[in-house]
Amino acid sequence: MAGIPPRGSGIFSGLVLIIMGVLFLLHNYRGYELRGVLLHWWPLILIFWGVIKLYERTMPGRAQEAGAARLSGGEILLILGLLALMGIVISVDAVKHKIPDMDLDFGSFGRNSFNYDLEVEPKKVPANARINIRAGRGDINVRASDSAQIRVSGKKNVRSWNESEAQRLSESASVEIVQNGDAYEIRPKGFDIGDTRVGMDLDIDVPAKATLNVVSRKGNISISDMSSPVTVSNQNGNVEVRNIGGDVSIDIHRGDVKVSDVKGDVKISGKGGEIETVNASGGLTLDGEFHGPIRADKVAKGVRFVSGRSDLTITQLSGHMELSSGNLEITDAPGNLFVRTNRYDVSIENAGGKMKVDNRDGNINVRFSTAPKEDIELNDSNATISLSMPGTSSFEIVADCHSCEIDSDFSGDGLKKTSTESGDSHLEGKYGTKRGPKIILKTSYGTISLHKTSSEAAPPSPPRVPAPPEPGAATTSSVTESLSRQAA
Repeated sequence: MAGIPPRGSGIFSGLVLIIMGVLFLLHNYRGYELRGVLLHWWPLILIFWGVIKLYERTMPGRAQEAGAARLSGGEILLILGLLALMGIVISVDAVKHKIPDMDLDFGSFGRNSFNYDLEVEPKKVPANARINIRAGRGDINVRASDSAQIRVSGKKNVRSWNESEAQRLSESASVEIVQNGDAYEIRPKGFDIGDTRVGMDLDIDVPAKATLNVVSRKGNISISDMSSPVTVSNQNGNVEVRNIGGDVSIDIHRGDVKVSDVKGDVKISGKGGEIETVNASGGLTLDGEFHGPIRADKVAKGVRFVSGRSDLTITQLSGHMELSSGNLEITDAPGNLFVRTNRYDVSIENAGGKMKVDNRDGNINVRFSTAPKEDIELNDSNATISLSMPGTSSFEIVADCHSCEIDSDFSGDGLKKTSTESGDSHLEGKYGTKRGPKIILKTSYGTISLHKTSSEAAPPSPPRVPAPPEPGAATTSSVTESLSRQAA
């Protein structure tokens, strides 16, 4: 009929709706990765589109119809809208991979949580076996046992729209213990490890002498009382390891780490929050970015920490180290100490070895309760340097303060202080009667302060000599003593 515009075909838009609907269902209920589908199979949309257009061109009665093979404005809007929705879902999945703690899942909204008991047949293993634990979602608690076998129990956590669906998922989901070469593996069975609908809280008993390796995507991990090395990799969740007889290696991407009572070395890498290590017979190595407080106590072979902002080496730590927001505190470090950082207030007390601190835009405060014996070098800018030592210390010093003053409690013929008209200050010379360490202090637009932590003891007072008796008093005393003997 004249005057009626040609109608666009609805075949293509219907086919697009069907395909998109199937993909979204697979994503929500089977954990299907839309990103991989789109990257590899998107040309199929062009193929379907071309096939439909060819069909419309050859279909009887429409071959001569103007615009029969064209897309209508509604179809174009539909395609753009669906592609935008798919882009949002893919972006959320990408963010989840980069930031594992973000539990964004369109298929999880509105679902209920159901819990079921988990029991696994125990498996005998050698006492010194290598054991690998691989898990998806859920907490893992590993304990040492005197028995030469692996025992697994716990809870299945299933999220579903209804209980019947949760029951179906629970019946197929389990954990198995299999031998893989010379190692034994504890792994999920009956479900995909990336399926966000199923999680496993596991309680695992293993031989105390076994070498342990744990890999998890999301959940807290606790390991205790193992006598062999322990390795942990956790994408999202806290990690606690205690009473370990070998080395400990932890890689974390989101969460806190606490390690205590380790008879080997401790290595922590990745990204995370709060880090705490207490009582390690070896050394502590930190490699990564950790935004929470970092604490270390009694680490026999010291601490090595490298990040984008700091480079710290302590060869021995018998006391305490804490790195928190804007502050670095080190107490009782008998070995050498090297610090390179910026925008931290650095406080060091009772260091025993050589010391070098390079800082910027943060104060440096160093205090000795006994006279230092090793060389000291403190470099700063736009901040203050404060050094406190006993008054009985002996040392050689070179101190330079650009556009600032030097204030010193130490004075003597061996020390010479000069100032310039531009405001620079310089202190150089020797102090004390013994050969002491070399001290180098440099800063700008702050101050340099040298303080005495204790004053030299005052010499003891001479004994008090009684005054001689007066002559008359002596005579009276003799007469009185004679009369007393006569009366007796």
